[in-house]
Amino acid sequence: RIGSATSLSSAVINSRLQELVRLFKERTEKVKEKLIDPDVTSDDESPVASPPAAVPAPGGELEGEKPSGDDHYCEMLCCTFKSRPWLDRLKSYQFPSSIDPLTNLMYVLWLFFVVMAWNWNCWLIPVRWAFPYQTPANIHYWLLVDYLCDLIYLLDILVFQTRLQFVQGGDIITDKKAMKINYLQSQRFKMDVLCLLPLDFFYFKVGVNPLLRFPRCLKYLAFFEFNNRLEAILTKAYIYRVIRTTAYLLYSLHVNSCLYYWASAYEGLGSTTWVYDGEGNSYIRCYYWAVKTLITIGGLPDPKTLFEIVFQLLNYFTGVFAFSVMIGQMRDVVGAATAGQTYYRSCMDSTIKYMNFYKIPKTVQNRVKTWYEYTWHSQGMLDESELLVQLPDKMRLDIAIDVNYNIVSKVALFQGCDRQMIFDMLKRLRSVVYLPNDYVCKKGEIGREMYIIQAGQVQVLGGPDGKSVLVTLKAGSVFGEISLLAAGGGNRRTANVVAHGFANLFILEKKDLNEILVHYPESQKLLRKKAKKMLKDNNKPKDEKGGPGDPLIIPPKAETPKLFRAALAATGQVGGKGPLGRLRWRLKELKAMQE
Repeated sequence: RIGSATSLSSAVINSRLQELVRLFKERTEKVKEKLIDPDVTSDDESPVASPPAAVPAPGGELEGEKPSGDDHYCEMLCCTFKSRPWLDRLKSYQFPSSIDPLTNLMYVLWLFFVVMAWNWNCWLIPVRWAFPYQTPANIHYWLLVDYLCDLIYLLDILVFQTRLQFVQGGDIITDKKAMKINYLQSQRFKMDVLCLLPLDFFYFKVGVNPLLRFPRCLKYLAFFEFNNRLEAILTKAYIYRVIRTTAYLLYSLHVNSCLYYWASAYEGLGSTTWVYDGEGNSYIRCYYWAVKTLITIGGLPDPKTLFEIVFQLLNYFTGVFAFSVMIGQMRDVVGAATAGQTYYRSCMDSTIKYMNFYKIPKTVQNRVKTWYEYTWHSQGMLDESELLVQLPDKMRLDIAIDVNYNIVSKVALFQGCDRQMIFDMLKRLRSVVYLPNDYVCKKGEIGREMYIIQAGQVQVLGGPDGKSVLVTLKAGSVFGEISLLAAGGGNRRTANVVAHGFANLFILEKKDLNEILVHYPESQKLLRKKAKKMLKDNNKPKDEKGGPGDPLIIPPKAETPKLFRAALAATGQVGGKGPLGRLRWRLKELKAMQE
C-alpha cells in the first residue's frame, strides 16, 4: 500500500511538472511574439478556470453528457424533444428603454409601417369620398383597416416617440423622463395629437363620411423622417428618390381624378359632353382624363357651364405648376445621381482637348484615355482623397485603418515602431493606378517613395539586358521602403519595376514620413537602424553572404565559445594553476602553431 501511494504521488508530481513546463513554453512563445510584434495583445490574460470534474448523476450518467443548452432540449414526462430557439428569444426579448433614431434599424422598420398607414389614409380617403366604392355591404372592412391604422398612430405616440434619444448641449440624452418631456414639447407631438382627433363620433350623426378622417393625413412628418432615414442606409439612394418623385406625380393625378369624378357627379353624370358619362371603369376613365389635363396633352371636350370652365382653368394652372415642379425635381435627382459621371466626362474632355492642342502622339493619348476609364470603373472616382477632405481627422483615420492597416503593419521596416506613428502614416498614403507595362520606378533614379501593392502585380526586371523578370510581386507586397530612410547616396533604385497589368498602388512619400518622424524620435532611431542593416545586407558581396567564393584549403578554426573563454579568464586571474590553466596554455600553443 505504501508503494502504491508513493507511485501515485510521483505520477501526480510528474503530471504537474509537465503542466508547468507546458505553461512556461506557452508564456515564452507569447513573450517572443510580443518582442517581434508589439501590436499583438498583451500576454497578461486572466487565468482560465479549469473545467469542473464530471459528477455522476443519480441516473448513472455524467452531467457532462447531458444535452447542451444550445440544442434547446425540453423534458416532459418521459420524452425529450427540441424546442424552437426563436420562441425562447422572443420570450426573453426586452424592448429598449431608449432608441437611437439615426442608427436603429428597428426604428426605420417601424417608420415604414407608420408611413404605410399614412399612405392608406392619403390615397383612400379621396377615393372613398368621391367614388361610390364605400357601400353599406363593405363598410366594416373599411372601418377595420381604418382603426388598425389609428392603432399604429397611437403606438407610435405612446411607445416609440417617447423613447427617442436627442442631443442637448452636445450630450446624447437617454433619460426616460427627459425624452418624454422633449417629445411633449416638440411640434411633432402637436401634429400627432391633431391627426388623431376623434371626429369619428360624428359618424353617429352624419353617417360614415371619409372626409371626417382627413386629419389622419397630417402625419406627414413621419413620412419625411422615414425618407431621411431610408436614404441614409441605402447604397443607391437616388433610385428611391426617383421612385418617390414619380409617386408624387401619380398622387397628384390621383387627386385630380377624384376631383373630376366629384365635379361630374355634381353636374350630373353624362349631362354634358365635358363630364364623365358613367360608362366603363369610373376610376380608370377619370384618371385618364386627369393625365391629359395635367400634362396638357389636349384633345379634351370644351366645358359648357361656368362651373366646368372654372374647374378646367384651375386644372390647367395647377397642371402646369405641378408638372414643372415634378420635372425640375426629377432633373435634380438624376443630376445628383450622375454628378460623378459628369465630372469624369468633363475632366476627360478637357484632357483630350489639351492633348489635341499640343499635338500629343496618339499612343500617349490612348494610354491617358485608358487610365481615365480604368480608374473610373475600378474606383468610381478619379481621386479618393476628395471624399475624405470634408471628414474630421478622427474619421479619416478610422477609414484609413480599416483599408490599409493590415497591409502596412506587415512591412518589415515598420515592425516594432510606435503604433500611433503608423496611424499617422496611414493618412498620408496616396492611391495611384499604373497601366500595363508602365514603369513604377527605374534603376538608378533617386527613390523618394515607398510602394504598397493594393491590387494587381508588378515585376522586378534585371539581368544583363535589364529585361529579365527577377521576381513578381503580388497584392500586399511592399518595395522601395529602404529609400525612405537611406542617406548619403544610398537611396537610388537598384532595379526596374514594371506593372504587369493594371496595378493599384499606395504611395508614401519621403517628405511625409520625415514630417511624421519628427514627433516620434524613438521610432526614427529604430527605422534608421533597420535601414542601415538592410542596406548593409544588400551591399555585401556574394562571398560575404555565403555565396560561392574562392575555395579555402584549410578551413578557419571555429571561434571559442564565450562561456568557455570566460571560464578560462577566471582561472587565469587566480594563478593559472589546475587543469583549466594547463588547457589555456595548450590553446595558446595551438594558436601560435596555426599562425
